[in-house]
This record gives sequence, C-alpha cells and structure tokens, in this order.
Amino acid sequence: MGLEDWGIKPVLPIMDEQFALWQGLIESRTGMIFTQTRRPFLEICLSTRMREIGTEDYESYYEFVISGTRGEREWLVLVDRLAVQETSFFRHASSYALVEKHLKELLLKPSLSSINLWSAGCSTGEEPYSLALLVEDLLKNSHRQDVFYGITATDISLPTLAKAKLGVYNERKLYGIPEKMRERYFEQLPNQRDWQIDKLLKARVAFAQLNLMELDKAPFGDMDVIFCQNVLIYFRRFRKRDVVSHLAARLQIGGILVLGVGEVMDWQHPALERIDYPDTLAYRRIQ
Repeated sequence: MGLEDWGIKPVLPIMDEQFALWQGLIESRTGMIFTQTRRPFLEICLSTRMREIGTEDYESYYEFVISGTRGEREWLVLVDRLAVQETSFFRHASSYALVEKHLKELLLKPSLSSINLWSAGCSTGEEPYSLALLVEDLLKNSHRQDVFYGITATDISLPTLAKAKLGVYNERKLYGIPEKMRERYFEQLPNQRDWQIDKLLKARVAFAQLNLMELDKAPFGDMDVIFCQNVLIYFRRFRKRDVVSHLAARLQIGGILVLGVGEVMDWQHPALERIDYPDTLAYRRIQ
C-alpha cells in the first residue's frame, strides 16, 4: 500500500521560482534564510499548513499570507512552524556557568538593588526559566533577599510564547535540572506526566512578542545579562552583526552578552570586550 492508500498525501514539491519567492518573503520579515539544504523542511512546513487550511498550491498560499488581516494572522501561525527549534533547560552548561559567575560578582556589591536579564529568542520558555532558576537559587544562597530581579523573554512566535507562559513541561523536558532545584521549584500536575514551574518564580518572567529584525523598536535597556543563543544560526552575516549590535546597546556598563558558540564570527564592537571563558561566546560592555 502507498501513502495515499492510508489517506496521507505526499509533500508537494516546490518549484524554483516559488521557492525563491518564499525565501525572499521569509528573510525580509524574519531574517531567517532558507538555503537549498533547508528546502525540504520548508516544503514540509508549507505543504502541511496548506493542507490544514485547504489551499492547493504554493502560489495561492503566498498570495494569502501577504494580503489583508486574515493573511497577517496566518503569517503568525506559519512563523511558529518555521521557527520551531529544540530547546531545553540549562542548554549549553558553560554559558550558564558564565552567567552564574557574573551574577556572583554583582551580588558582592552592597549597593546592588536589582538584576535585569533578557532572553532574546526564548522559544517555549526553557531558557528564561533556566535563568530564573539560576538567579533565584543564587539569591537564596547569598541571603540577598533585598535584591529584586526580573527577566524579559521575547520571541517572534505568539503560539510559542503562549506555551512558554504556561510554564508546564513533561518529564523529559526536565532532564538536566538538578534534583534539588526540581523539587524546590516544580510541582507535579495531577496527570502525573507534566510539571509546572513555581508560580512566584514564573512571575519573575515577562514574555513579549518581538522580531529580532525590529530591535530598534525594543523598549529594553540597562540589562545586566542578555542571553541570545540558537537564534542567529540561520541569519546572514550582516543581519547577525546588526542584531548583536542592537543587543549590545541594551546592556548597561559591565553587563554581558552571551551568544551561541560559532553563531557570530569576526565581530567586534567598540563598547564591548570579548570574555575569555571556556566553550562560550560572550562579551562585556566596557563603555
């Protein structure tokens, strides 16, 4: 039996001209580039969504998403599919170790009253909640209950942000969280499969939609830590540099920018210095 005998339609091949149209639209709106190696992924995302809404061809779907209010809403759904990424708690441990080191140095200052962090490209919330877990534990261990902290978490996808706001994760997602931290900050739900992050800790994270292509409109500043990993990997070099330059401008003096290793190459900024720390790509604002 073939796929169609089971009611499963094969992925509709996308022609070169249509592929170029979609490449241009996606890059102009999101910064993401779809090379030939990512063409099959784009075909799957588009054709699956087209079947869901009953659109027969790529050209009709393209015209739909670029036209009117309904097209704007559909674009948000499609972006959620295109921007899907695998994430986890405390992914890339050395980056979090650097953040911990930086925060410990801040907590040595008696005048410190607040800590502000930003997870740029937060996906389903594991990254900002990891930062919240880290800060909360540091404050408890240092007995600095006089210090307020808040985490701004942004992403381009509204459906992804909705999942992040719930703060609910299955058992597999909690892998990598130390057992004591898990016991202290997570509650198992009645279904015995999912866990919810502590409500007081969740309240420390403010989620907002933000396109990294529009950082000039972001009302954020004076950040002690900006964490931006696994977001820029599919951006062109000049766009990556533009994004990280905008992020750098949101740091306060002494603040650190933590990027994904290998995501930005040969980049320098007059206000930043590279931090020498194992297996990390990070910068400190010095002026």
